[in-house]
Amino acid sequence: MLPSYPRTRAAPVSVRGHMQIVTRIIAMVRARQLQRQFSQIDRTVAAMPAKARARLGVMTLREIGQASKSEFPHLYGTEPGARYLPWGQGTDVGFSRAQSDNPEVALRGISLWLAVAYHETKDSAHASVQPQHRQVLRVLRELRDASGEQVDAVAQWMRSGAAA
Repeated sequence: MLPSYPRTRAAPVSVRGHMQIVTRIIAMVRARQLQRQFSQIDRTVAAMPAKARARLGVMTLREIGQASKSEFPHLYGTEPGARYLPWGQGTDVGFSRAQSDNPEVALRGISLWLAVAYHETKDSAHASVQPQHRQVLRVLRELRDASGEQVDAVAQWMRSGAAA
């Protein structure tokens, strides 16, 4: 015979409260994953020669533009059947390509990763993801400046008469 315990009434816990906790945990896990990937991407970009950085800047802006034209920019690079995952596969695809020994594939992978990470973190309400967005913006600003320097150098060369 089982002992009889007095029944206690537990405080009701709302489903909404549980979902908020789960959502925060998912956001924290995603932020850590993006941070790990970003560290490697940032080191790779910093080690690039100026011309490669300028090309990467142009490619990344093009990728961001293409992603913004899609129905769900943060899912850019994700297969249509995988739309209901907590996040898209674009950063994973871009990160794996960024590890390639082929420089062109690596550039394309980095530009894809930056574009998807930008859109994924852009309007995030989660505080754990906002630092990643600031880091992506910093790299995009550096790439913009690097590609701007190249454009200025070409314009100066064209004005100098050396092109004639």
